Order: sequence, then C-alpha cells, then structure tokens
Amino acid sequence: MRIDFDPADVDRAAFYKLLTSVVVPRPIAWVSTVAADGTENLAPHSFFTVSCVSPPVVQFTSVGRKDSLRNVEATGEFVVNFAPEHLFEQINATATDFPAGVSEFEAVGIAREPSLRVKPPRVAASPVALECVMHSTLRMGDSTVVFGRVVHAAVSEAVLIDGHPEVRKLRPLTRLGKDEWGALGEVLELSRIRYADWPGAGG
Repeated sequence: MRIDFDPADVDRAAFYKLLTSVVVPRPIAWVSTVAADGTENLAPHSFFTVSCVSPPVVQFTSVGRKDSLRNVEATGEFVVNFAPEHLFEQINATATDFPAGVSEFEAVGIAREPSLRVKPPRVAASPVALECVMHSTLRMGDSTVVFGRVVHAAVSEAVLIDGHPEVRKLRPLTRLGKDEWGALGEVLELSRIRYADWPGAGG
C-alpha cells in the first residue's frame, strides 16, 4: 500500500522535506564566491550535478536568493569545492545564515588558497576545486539554477590513482533528508553491457 502526496495539497515545506528525503544521496557543491564589495562567501548547495561535458558545465540550485546566487550574478564567477567527509562540521557550519557582509571563511575559520582562473578563493583543505564562470541562470519558481562553465580543475595528488580521482580517497560527503548526512559506504563495481554482447542480441 502506498500513501499519496499531491504537491498542490501539501504545504511547501512539507513537500520540500519529502523531496529531499527521497532524492538521496545528493552530492554537495561547496560554493565559494566573492561579493561586489569583496566579501568572500562559502556555502553548501545540495542540488548539484553535471550539466554538460563539452563544454564542461556544472550546475547548482539556489533555493531562494542566497548570497551565492547574488554574488555569481554580480561577478560571474564561482568555485565548486569538493565536500569531503572529514570537513563535515565545517561544511555544516557554512550553512549558517550569516549576514551578507560576513565571510564564512573568517567566521568558521576555514583556510583559503587563491584560484588560478577566477577571483573567488578555493577551500585549501578540499581535495578538488572546479573554477567556474557563469554560463547562465534559470529561474524556476522560488529557485534559481546556476550553470557554470568549468575553466579550471585543481585536484590534490593525494586523491589520484594513475592520474584519476579515486572515490575511496575522496570520501565524498552527501546530504540526505532532515539533518542527515551520508558518508561513503560500500562501493559496487559493474561494467555496462554492450548491446552486441547482450544475450540473444543479433542472434
């Protein structure tokens, strides 16, 4: 037996909680930006994915008009810092609703390093940084999707095996429902089957 939920009849907050409890796990874009006045901002966004391969484009969604969105609109640049498990508490702390003039780097005590191609700094302890320039934005209801073209990727040697990022070394942190977070569990490996190798194909 299933229970039915009609978004037209359910409170917005309640349906948001339902969505974020079933669309799991969600990778986290730990987005660093710089405001027009030079204030640095750092915030996690769990509506995040790859949008395009060529050119390389990633996207994150600002639910409401967050500082990250305003800063990207003003400057056209941002950095997606990889969110690793060992920075769990700092990532959570940067989700605090600090006033716009407060830098999360300073308030939380997060070390920064300069980016190569954009003005927003990287998180020094993050193993991967994707430096982005704004491609476009898409307003959708109460949210805005930000698309960023990746102009540079910086990856720590410590998470590479044969030149490729290794998930067991990256230890990605993810968001679940409510106040729940996810860490890397069992990793399953299975190659895709080509149609030419599918049982009975072309027989």
